[in-house]
Amino acid sequence: MFNGLYPAINNSTSSINSAVVKVSDRIEARVEILQIGKSGSQFFIWVKNVGTQRIVDIPSSDLFYGLTDNYSRITYGGAGTPRWSYQLEGGFTEWEQAVTCKITLTLPSAPAAGTYAFKVVIPNGIYDETTYSVK
Repeated sequence: MFNGLYPAINNSTSSINSAVVKVSDRIEARVEILQIGKSGSQFFIWVKNVGTQRIVDIPSSDLFYGLTDNYSRITYGGAGTPRWSYQLEGGFTEWEQAVTCKITLTLPSAPAAGTYAFKVVIPNGIYDETTYSVK
C-alpha cells in the first residue's frame, strides 16, 4: 500500500508547490500605466513596475492598441508600422521595482479623433490598461 500511495502523495506535493510559485510570481509582479502622451504619429506610454519583482524579457510583453471597440496586438520592434519600442527611464538597464519604462508606439500616420485603448501585458500575464482621447 505504501508503494502505491507514496508516489501519488509526492506528485501532489510537487504540483501544489509549482502552483504556489506561479501564484506568487503573479502577486509579486505588477505594472501600472502612469501616463500617455502623443506627438504626431507616436504615442508615449509610461509604465511603472509597482510590483516587488524584476520584469524580464520586456520585448516578450504584449501591447494592445486601437479604438476602444476595435483594438489589436502591436508587434515589438522592426521597421514596419505599427510597432513599439521601449526605454527604461533613469539610465536603468533592468526593469526593477519602482523603475518606469517608456514605451513608444509608432503608427503609420497620426491617429484620428477618438478614444483609444491601451493594454500592456508583461510576459507572466499581468497587465494594466487605460484609455486616451485624441481630439
